[in-house]
Amino acid sequence: MSKRTSGDRANAIEIPDPNNLDGEGDDTAIFEGSELDSAANVTPTLGGDDFMATDDFTRLFVEFVMLDTLVAMRWLDRKWHKVVEKKLIEFEDEPFGEIIVHGGNDLSWDEANSAAREERIQQVTKVVFLLNVTKVGDLACCFASILVVVDIPEGITIIGDNSFHDCSSLKDIKFPKLLTTISQQSFDSCSSLEKVDLLHTNVRYLSNYAFSNCTSLREMKVPDSLQTFGANVFRSCSKLVPSHIKIYDKRAVLAYLRFIQ
Repeated sequence: MSKRTSGDRANAIEIPDPNNLDGEGDDTAIFEGSELDSAANVTPTLGGDDFMATDDFTRLFVEFVMLDTLVAMRWLDRKWHKVVEKKLIEFEDEPFGEIIVHGGNDLSWDEANSAAREERIQQVTKVVFLLNVTKVGDLACCFASILVVVDIPEGITIIGDNSFHDCSSLKDIKFPKLLTTISQQSFDSCSSLEKVDLLHTNVRYLSNYAFSNCTSLREMKVPDSLQTFGANVFRSCSKLVPSHIKIYDKRAVLAYLRFIQ
């Protein structure tokens, strides 16, 4: 341990006594030529009311207001979705003419075929997806007979069983990029559906009867991620798969789809 010299003590800064905080005497000894001595002579920077009159302050103020507004809007949006999702216990709670897809909205066949749902589902023209939903629930939109267009948002990775079963007027579907699975009978009996484009998606599996009985389907684009699929995916899709290709031969059907696109 090195010893302090008299020179070190001469250049030291005195530490104020913590027991003497009455302000008597100097709190700090400032020596001529030290950094504290030079700092004492520096003119203070612009601040207070003077700074508020500058363009820098105006710019910072505007940016703060914009950021604060965006944060508030996003918070309110999330809050609204949570309130709506919490409220949606029965189909009757949904706005007339809409189906709201929310987390955990799988339906049973009894629920999907209930008298109340049967009456209102035939008036549905729009599907609304809440935030943070990753799956279109089983039977969620089935029997919506006048539904024409569906825009499935990014974030959805699974389209559940019978999600759009027997949506007989459905013609246009926009699929999200992260989509991986189209479950069984998801689009079964969508008899007005003519084109399906999955090229931009990450679909790996088409489950049993996924597009069966889509009698108007004539164009199907599949991504490289799709390597196999279930049974009877394109059953009764005579405009898509020609009669000389056996619909039960999955490899032949997949090879044909890749050949025509």
